[in-house]
Amino acid sequence: MEPVLGLREQKKERTRWHLAGTALRLFLERGFDAVSVAEVAAAAEVSKPTLFRYFPTKEDLVLDRFADHQGEAARVVRARPTGCSPLRALHEHFQDGLRRRDPITGLNDHPEIVAFQRLLHTTWSLQTRLTAYTARDVELLAEELAEPYGDGGLGARLAALHLVTVQQELGRENWRKLVAGRTADQAYPEAAADAERAFGALAQGLDRPTD
Repeated sequence: MEPVLGLREQKKERTRWHLAGTALRLFLERGFDAVSVAEVAAAAEVSKPTLFRYFPTKEDLVLDRFADHQGEAARVVRARPTGCSPLRALHEHFQDGLRRRDPITGLNDHPEIVAFQRLLHTTWSLQTRLTAYTARDVELLAEELAEPYGDGGLGARLAALHLVTVQQELGRENWRKLVAGRTADQAYPEAAADAERAFGALAQGLDRPTD
């Protein structure tokens, strides 16, 4: 059971969502680079110092949406059932995300989500900032892979890097399908097949027992 937030925390959370929502609306309307932090603060009716207390950088106003997914791969591996390899657990989790049209898989054709993905994939500073999120995901996943892919830490880090990268690239490829004019339902069979091939290729190496 998740803890119930107090009134102060609820107010902070509402302010955070309001700031991020206002910023995203402006970024989608005019482009990320064309909107200043001062303009976001003015539109949200707060001061710049207040905005920066919630979001240290302009990029964080967009990438805060990834906060709930930070460490997701590590959590999936940690919760996997006995006898299930880390790769299989992540493969099944990704395929389930495709079926549910989870936005993180890139296979969600809601106009706002497609526009958000476009903003993310076509803005250099956002892509650069996203590398920090990716590095943290790899670090957290590598900790969970320390036992199955030992080798003094190197094996675990390499496995984590492969797994995180594959999931991200599958997501980008699915978004490209939607941008090309296909619906999520139309793109789903190919997206599922792509995931099968990608994880299957990893399985040829990562699911082999280590010496």
